[in-house]
Amino acid sequence: MTGTDPSTRRSIAASYRALGSARKGVAAGAPAYSVFVNRPLGRVFAAILHRFGWAPNAVTALSALFTAAGIGLIAAGPLQPWVGPVVWVLLAIGYALDSADGQVARLRGGGSLSGEWLDHVIDATKIPAIHLAVLVYLWRGPVDDAAVLLVPLVYSVVASTTFFAMILNDQLKRSAGVAEAVSASGASTLRSLVLLPTDYGVFCAVFIVLGAPVLFLPVYILFFVVNALFLVLALVRWFRMMGAVDAKRSESNHA
Repeated sequence: MTGTDPSTRRSIAASYRALGSARKGVAAGAPAYSVFVNRPLGRVFAAILHRFGWAPNAVTALSALFTAAGIGLIAAGPLQPWVGPVVWVLLAIGYALDSADGQVARLRGGGSLSGEWLDHVIDATKIPAIHLAVLVYLWRGPVDDAAVLLVPLVYSVVASTTFFAMILNDQLKRSAGVAEAVSASGASTLRSLVLLPTDYGVFCAVFIVLGAPVLFLPVYILFFVVNALFLVLALVRWFRMMGAVDAKRSESNHA
């Protein structure tokens, strides 16, 4: 903040403090990176951008620009060691700004349906796009076995299905009047740590070694396997959860 006057610094600090009470509750067991790293970083961005009059949708667009730049470098950047860290920084900033837009909205008194729609559409685009960019990256030369190209194709399906199912879960529970649990318990913290490999922010860090295919490919495949297993188990759990919601609704209707 060097070069800014004290009143500006105080205003940013005030916005940052206000987010302590304005911020959204944390769902029980949310992945640790999102809770302990991305949301606080987004809080800093939100305080600064709110001070300078940025609207939530503008923050969402800025997030999309950083993410698109990172995805573009994966697909079309030079196959050099320096590209990986740059990709990671771009994706990480894009993810933090994705958290900041909602926090800016809360500072301004609440979000909008159009803002939520825009945020979800951009997320639904970037999630498969990042894996299709990996497909292009692999096709450009780092691997000789064409079968490896199936990994990012299937990973894009896994990631998109996971995202859609999570969003659908939230919408169906909301329509049924079932509140999302908010917890800071030890069990939830443990679950947050266990779910780290499924966290988009942690996944972004995989691209640090993008310029070294001998490292990148095994780590990328490992994340794919873990996330595919998570989806299989989660789909069973989520289906049962919806069945429990159905049962509660049925009991309420017959009460």
